[in-house]
Amino acid sequence: MSKTTPGPTADGTPVPPGEEELGAAGSQPATAPAGIAVPGSFGGSRAPGLTGRLAWTGRELLGWARWFWRQLTSMRVALLLLFLLSLGAVPGSLIPQEGTDALKVAEFKEAHPTLGPVYDKLGLFHVYSSVWFSAVYILLFISLIGCIVPRTWQFTGQLRGRPPGAPRRLTRLPAYTTWRTAASPQEVREAALRVLRQRRFRARVAGDAVAAEKGYLREVGNLVFHFALIVMLVAFAWGQLYKTEGNKLVVEGDGFANTLTQYDDFKSGSLFENDDLVPFSFTLEEFTGTYERTGPQRGTPRVFEADVTYSVGADGKEQKATISPNHPLKIGNARVYLVSHGYAPTVTVRDGKGNVVYRQAVPLLPMDGNITSQGAIKVLDGYRNAKGESEQLGFSAFFVPTFAGAGQGTMFSQFPALDFPVLALTGFHGDLGVDSGLPQNVYQLDTKSPKLKQFKDDKGEIVRARLLPGETMTLPDGAGSITFEKDIKEWAGFQIVQQSGNGWALAGAVCAIAGLAASLFIQRRRVWVRAVKGADGVTVVEMAGLGRTESARVPEELGDLAALVHDEAPARTDTDPHPDPASDTGPAPGREPDADTPVSAEGAEKK
Repeated sequence: MSKTTPGPTADGTPVPPGEEELGAAGSQPATAPAGIAVPGSFGGSRAPGLTGRLAWTGRELLGWARWFWRQLTSMRVALLLLFLLSLGAVPGSLIPQEGTDALKVAEFKEAHPTLGPVYDKLGLFHVYSSVWFSAVYILLFISLIGCIVPRTWQFTGQLRGRPPGAPRRLTRLPAYTTWRTAASPQEVREAALRVLRQRRFRARVAGDAVAAEKGYLREVGNLVFHFALIVMLVAFAWGQLYKTEGNKLVVEGDGFANTLTQYDDFKSGSLFENDDLVPFSFTLEEFTGTYERTGPQRGTPRVFEADVTYSVGADGKEQKATISPNHPLKIGNARVYLVSHGYAPTVTVRDGKGNVVYRQAVPLLPMDGNITSQGAIKVLDGYRNAKGESEQLGFSAFFVPTFAGAGQGTMFSQFPALDFPVLALTGFHGDLGVDSGLPQNVYQLDTKSPKLKQFKDDKGEIVRARLLPGETMTLPDGAGSITFEKDIKEWAGFQIVQQSGNGWALAGAVCAIAGLAASLFIQRRRVWVRAVKGADGVTVVEMAGLGRTESARVPEELGDLAALVHDEAPARTDTDPHPDPASDTGPAPGREPDADTPVSAEGAEKK
């Protein structure tokens, strides 16, 4: 092809050197371009016209989608999401949660009027169902899948492949040894193949060498770990969607049936249906609690168990069981846990005519470790005052199982057992507000209600009494009396949990630990054994090993393998005192390779 020499310009002046290649484009004014080329973020420019714009937009969207997918499925982002998930679970442990204890949430909001609304907007009172926690959870799930699928495909290809051939210079590998033998190269290769396969290496003959590889379980462990994480995430999500959890306080002699109306409080997952509840019922026969009497652990429970009689289904046979904190009652997918304990003093209330209008064991809630308890006694129906008018009675109750004694200046219990029980009462009469339709705490009285009046004596002083078992407090103006009976019952608090996927979560956790251990302690390594005839006709054997990571095990293992191969093809004893240096094709046995010429695992696959 001939080169065209540019001629002079229109006014006869020659073209300056270097500008002759501009051509027609160089003659256009820079201030009036024919069109604007918009470069793309992933190569290429936008062509003019609607078609060019659409093609450019599609190319940009596809490029950014690929970039985002690569970032999401990278190990760095997966670890970051896992860290965010664990970090997000911290407020779920430190801040009261609505699903676990709505009462504590209300108390927290009341005690922190500034932080309460902020936490509420951030979803910190329901962390595990919040939008941000769910987003991190789902992104981590997608990231793990995106990591596993290509790695599984790649590992499958590695399993179907064959160990790579020996590098040209085995002396450059980090573990190396050589010797001369009278055996033929073929015999050496056969012996090496046999030894390596006995040591569970994948081995093959490649040219003048035997190539072997071992340690595939390392990648298997890595994949198992990631699969196990996915199983755990799925099991956790499944369990939360179908989970049910409720609490029930049962007094000795009373029972419970697993229906929604029987629970004191109940919460469930979004996919739960009433028919999913396991049909069973039980009766609390007796609660047994004993406590340490002396020493630094005084008051610590020693025996803490509930004897129950239960049946499964409508016509199930009655069975006996003992529930303790570490041994729940298991019925299908349901677990009945013993979580709390307290006392239920039995009281009898009579009207002014001596008629019994109320007799019941009233459970009171513990306030401390010595089971100092408080609560309310509510007489809703059947009571009439001295004038014959229908009224409701209420008593604020304070109970200590072991009283310190009069004049000791404290009403708090000294020990959790029933050593010296005392019941302190304060009476009210009027309307307790239970018919107003508004929910109220069964363990508290609304003493601020204008419809509720406190009993007072003729001097205007509040009527209150501190009763021992069997004693009676008489109400003023012929209003009746209340007796603290000697029959003091105990109650047990049970948590009934029904959650699917626990078995899968446990299996996933075990597999994750096993997979992590395999990926940490198993090392993938390669070994090559080359046997060739030297210039003097003597077989020269070279062995070299390479690991994916720096480890002292590779030289040790190569030494063991070399000893086994050496037994099959022992070193030759040369009688020539002046051997030909040209016949020595490698370093002497046991010589370490040059540290300045390392070979990577990838480089070892090239010939």
